[in-house]
Amino acid sequence: MNRKDEIRDESAMNVMDGINSTHDGMTALPRKRFVKKERAISISNLTTNITNGSRLDLAKGITLIESITPSDKKAGQELLLNVLPKTGKSIRIGITGVPGAGKSTFIESFGLMLAQSGHKVAVLAIDPSSSLTGGSILGDKTRMEALAKHPNAFIRPSPTAGTLGGVHKKSRETMLLCEAAGYDIILIETVGVGQSETVVRGMVDFFMLLVLTGAGDELQGMKKGIMELADMIVVHKADGDNLKLANKTVREYKQLLHFLQPASLGWTSTALPVSSLAKTGLEDVWEKILSFKEKMEDNHSWNTRRNSQTKDWFHSMINDRLIDSFFAESGRKDEVARLENELLQGNLTVANAVDRLFREERK
Repeated sequence: MNRKDEIRDESAMNVMDGINSTHDGMTALPRKRFVKKERAISISNLTTNITNGSRLDLAKGITLIESITPSDKKAGQELLLNVLPKTGKSIRIGITGVPGAGKSTFIESFGLMLAQSGHKVAVLAIDPSSSLTGGSILGDKTRMEALAKHPNAFIRPSPTAGTLGGVHKKSRETMLLCEAAGYDIILIETVGVGQSETVVRGMVDFFMLLVLTGAGDELQGMKKGIMELADMIVVHKADGDNLKLANKTVREYKQLLHFLQPASLGWTSTALPVSSLAKTGLEDVWEKILSFKEKMEDNHSWNTRRNSQTKDWFHSMINDRLIDSFFAESGRKDEVARLENELLQGNLTVANAVDRLFREERK
C-alpha cells in the first residue's frame, strides 16, 4: 500500500471498518424517522426548583399541568400535591375592563411599582383561544415588555381553550404554582368580555374594574352587571386634559356604588383616578388593597371566601368530569345527534329528549 492509500484509509470516511454497502450511490435511500426520546421529569427536583424560585422550572411546571397527556396529567397533580403546603400566601387580584381601558398598561405600571418595592408579582393573562390551534391569541409579554424583564415578575398567558372550565382549572392551578414559587401578588387579567369576569371573581380575593374617563353611555352600559362584582373601580387615563373629567367620573361612580350591594362583606367599594402614564394613583390603589385585606381578615371573610371558592372549584370540576364521562360513552354522540334531529322536526320536546337520553343511560 502506498502513502496515498494509507492517508485515505486513516481519513474520517474510512475510520469505521467492517461496514459494507452494496448501494450504488444513485438510488435514493429510504429516510429514517427519528423520534425524539423524552426524558422522564423528576417531580421531586421540579418541586424543589419551583419552591426555590426558579422561573424556568415554574414555566415547566405550568406546561406540565396544562398538558392533556395522561402521564403528564398524573405528574402535574403529583407536583401540585407536593407544593400545596407552600400555597395560599399571596394576594389574588382580578383585573377587568372594557377594550381600550388600558388593562395591560395599568398592570405593567402597577406590577413594576410592586416589583421594584420588593414584591414578587405574577401576571396570569386569561386570553381567548384560537378555535383552530387552541393557543393564545393575545400576546402577553409583547404587551408588558418592561415588566416581563423584571427579575421579580413572571408573566404567563392562560388560554381558555374555548371553555370557561379551562379558566377554572388551568388558571387556578397555575396560580397555586406561582404562590409556591414565592409570588406574593397574583394579578389575573381577563379579556373584559363575556362570562370570564364572573369566573375570575370566583378565584380572587380582590376584584378591580378599569373604566375609561368619561366614556359614553354605550360603553358604560356594558359594565352594569360587572360593577356589582367590583371591590374597586379604577378610572384610568386620568392625566393631562382628562384629569378634570376623570375626577368628575370618580365622583359619579362613587355615588353609583353607594346604591349597589357591596361585592365583599364589610367593604365599601370605591373609585379612584389613576394614570399609568404619569404614574399617579398607583400607590393609592395598593393602599386600598392592603386596607381591604386587613378588613377581610378582621371579619374572617378572607379565609371564608377562599374556602368557598375551593368548594365551588371542586363542584365545577365534578360537573366537567360528568359531562366528559357522559360523552365518552360509545354511541353517545350519535344518540344526541339523533335526538337533536327529532327535536328540530317537532317530534319531541326538549324534556322528552333528555328523559329518553337518560333512560338509555340506565339500561
